[in-house]
Amino acid sequence: MASQIIESYISLLIPMLAWVVFWYLISIVINRNDFVDVAWGLGFIYITFWLTINNDPLILQYIVNGLVALWGLRLAIYLFSRNRKKKEDYRYKQWRDDWGKWFYIRSFLQVYVLQTVLMLFIALPLVFVSNLQGLALNGWSAIGIICWLIGFYWQVVGDYQKGQFKKSPSNNGELMTSGLWSKSRHPNYFGEILMWWGVWLVLIPYSLGWTTVISPIVITYLLLKVSGVPMLEAKQRKHPDFEEYSKRVPAVFPRWMNN
Repeated sequence: MASQIIESYISLLIPMLAWVVFWYLISIVINRNDFVDVAWGLGFIYITFWLTINNDPLILQYIVNGLVALWGLRLAIYLFSRNRKKKEDYRYKQWRDDWGKWFYIRSFLQVYVLQTVLMLFIALPLVFVSNLQGLALNGWSAIGIICWLIGFYWQVVGDYQKGQFKKSPSNNGELMTSGLWSKSRHPNYFGEILMWWGVWLVLIPYSLGWTTVISPIVITYLLLKVSGVPMLEAKQRKHPDFEEYSKRVPAVFPRWMNN
């Protein structure tokens, strides 16, 4: 199994290199790097395509691939709709200013190549399931799918509520603290984390299935410690209501998860 997984990753090298270069060139043409966020979700769909193009997927592969593809497509559509009429995201704009003459090379390596490497780590469940034989549904499948559905609800509803909140001019400059945002300061991140742990649960019963835990661990770490909560809250902390809000509402995991 280990050798098969390695072979699958090797087969992805050229397609993923093409993927990196494609989106990098797009970023140069449109002069903004934040569209890499749209490419993030689509990248997992792209990976499922290459893993199944010469394969005959079984039912569990369809389920795992379908869950990940639905997450990726929904996220890509949401981010594209949200960002297309806005200026480049402030985080990417800051890098553009900070990197100066080194912007193009650092952009390629630190945004596009790095994202693709992380994507390949997180896509381990997709690679793993593409190499399994005799897959069948079981109790773990049901538990994992239920976890995924709960996570999907939190991310979709959280994003929708935030979008509706921002549409109102009266909320300009205000913190979103109602709905799911009264249970978690980042319910969309909680949902994303739960979805990837759900995918992992689906694969637990199979030989070496536990090794795919790398995937949810990486996405959880990124959202909690790197590109998610820390970067957003660095800006939100300047709001006068943030301190009270942060004392009342946990960062990601809803209060009942912390009891």
